[in-house]
Amino acid sequence: MSFDPDGVQTALRKAWSASTASQWTAINPAAGQCNVTSLLIHELFGGDLLKTPLPEGDHFYNRIEGRRYDFTASQFDQPIDYMDFLTNRADAERGATSDQLAELRAAFQENRMRSG
Repeated sequence: MSFDPDGVQTALRKAWSASTASQWTAINPAAGQCNVTSLLIHELFGGDLLKTPLPEGDHFYNRIEGRRYDFTASQFDQPIDYMDFLTNRADAERGATSDQLAELRAAFQENRMRSG
Protein backbone atom coordinates (compact mmCIF):
# COMPACT_ATOMS: atom_id res chain seq x y z
CA MET A 1 0.00 0.00 0.00
CA SER A 2 1.54 3.30 -1.06
CA PHE A 3 1.54 6.28 1.27
CA ASP A 4 -0.70 9.03 -0.09
CA PRO A 5 -1.40 11.44 2.81
CA ASP A 6 -4.58 12.86 1.26
CA GLY A 7 -5.95 9.41 0.52
CA VAL A 8 -5.02 8.23 4.00
CA GLN A 9 -6.82 11.21 5.59
CA THR A 10 -9.94 10.60 3.52
CA ALA A 11 -10.02 6.88 4.36
CA LEU A 12 -9.45 7.57 8.06
CA ARG A 13 -12.31 10.07 8.27
CA LYS A 14 -14.64 7.42 6.83
CA ALA A 15 -13.19 4.66 9.06
CA TRP A 16 -13.38 6.43 12.43
CA SER A 17 -16.36 5.52 14.58
CA ALA A 18 -17.43 4.97 18.17
CA SER A 19 -15.96 1.46 17.71
CA THR A 20 -12.47 2.91 17.12
CA ALA A 21 -12.56 5.49 19.95
CA SER A 22 -15.25 6.11 22.55
CA GLN A 23 -14.90 9.91 22.23
CA TRP A 24 -15.94 9.84 18.55
CA THR A 25 -18.89 12.02 17.52
CA ALA A 26 -20.30 12.86 14.11
CA ILE A 27 -19.44 16.51 14.80
CA ASN A 28 -15.84 15.69 15.81
CA PRO A 29 -14.93 12.32 14.25
CA ALA A 30 -11.21 12.66 15.07
CA ALA A 31 -11.90 13.00 18.81
CA GLY A 32 -9.99 10.41 20.78
CA GLN A 33 -8.63 8.72 17.66
CA CYS A 34 -4.96 9.69 18.00
CA ASN A 35 -3.67 6.53 19.70
CA VAL A 36 -5.39 4.04 17.44
CA THR A 37 -4.72 6.09 14.30
CA SER A 38 -1.01 6.56 15.00
CA LEU A 39 -0.68 2.83 15.68
CA LEU A 40 -2.38 1.90 12.41
CA ILE A 41 -0.35 4.36 10.34
CA HIS A 42 2.86 3.08 11.95
CA GLU A 43 1.82 -0.51 11.24
CA LEU A 44 1.00 0.17 7.59
CA PHE A 45 3.59 2.78 6.58
CA GLY A 46 6.41 2.60 9.16
CA GLY A 47 8.21 5.71 10.29
CA ASP A 48 8.24 6.98 13.87
CA LEU A 49 5.59 7.29 16.53
CA LEU A 50 5.65 10.72 18.14
CA LYS A 51 3.80 12.36 21.01
CA THR A 52 3.21 15.77 22.50
CA PRO A 53 1.93 16.20 26.07
CA LEU A 54 -1.30 18.22 26.20
CA PRO A 55 -3.50 19.18 29.17
CA GLU A 56 -5.94 16.41 28.12
CA GLY A 57 -3.12 13.82 27.98
CA ASP A 58 -0.51 12.72 25.48
CA HIS A 59 -1.34 13.29 21.81
CA PHE A 60 0.07 10.71 19.37
CA TYR A 61 0.90 11.08 15.68
CA ASN A 62 3.47 9.96 13.11
CA ARG A 63 6.61 10.95 11.25
CA ILE A 64 7.12 9.34 7.87
CA GLU A 65 10.18 10.05 5.73
CA GLY A 66 11.11 12.96 8.01
CA ARG A 67 7.72 14.68 7.85
CA ARG A 68 5.13 14.97 10.65
CA TYR A 69 1.65 13.65 9.92
CA ASP A 70 -1.06 14.32 12.46
CA PHE A 71 -4.20 12.87 10.95
CA THR A 72 -6.25 13.65 14.08
CA ALA A 73 -5.28 17.31 14.61
CA SER A 74 -8.78 18.39 13.55
CA GLN A 75 -10.12 17.24 16.92
CA PHE A 76 -8.61 20.31 18.60
CA ASP A 77 -9.92 23.88 18.57
CA GLN A 78 -6.43 25.37 18.82
CA PRO A 79 -3.20 24.59 16.92
CA ILE A 80 -0.86 22.20 18.70
CA ASP A 81 2.60 23.32 19.84
CA TYR A 82 4.27 20.08 18.74
CA MET A 83 7.17 18.72 20.79
CA ASP A 84 7.71 15.59 18.65
CA PHE A 85 8.87 13.30 21.46
CA LEU A 86 9.85 9.93 20.03
CA THR A 87 7.78 7.16 21.60
CA ASN A 88 6.91 3.51 21.00
CA ARG A 89 3.95 1.25 20.30
CA ALA A 90 3.59 0.16 23.93
CA ASP A 91 3.13 3.79 24.98
CA ALA A 92 0.50 4.46 22.29
CA GLU A 93 -1.25 1.15 23.01
CA ARG A 94 -2.11 2.39 26.52
CA GLY A 95 -4.86 4.49 24.93
CA ALA A 96 -6.23 2.01 22.39
CA THR A 97 -7.50 -1.53 22.64
CA SER A 98 -6.64 -4.31 20.23
CA ASP A 99 -10.35 -4.42 19.28
CA GLN A 100 -10.31 -0.71 18.40
CA LEU A 101 -7.18 -1.19 16.29
CA ALA A 102 -8.69 -4.21 14.51
CA GLU A 103 -11.89 -2.25 13.82
CA LEU A 104 -9.96 0.74 12.44
CA ARG A 105 -7.70 -1.50 10.34
CA ALA A 106 -10.67 -3.25 8.71
CA ALA A 107 -12.65 -0.05 8.08
CA PHE A 108 -9.57 1.79 6.78
CA GLN A 109 -8.63 -0.98 4.36
CA GLU A 110 -12.22 -1.22 3.11
CA ASN A 111 -12.34 2.53 2.47
CA ARG A 112 -8.94 2.51 0.75
CA MET A 113 -10.07 -0.25 -1.61
CA ARG A 114 -13.27 1.61 -2.47
CA SER A 115 -11.41 4.80 -3.30
CA GLY A 116 -9.06 3.01 -5.61
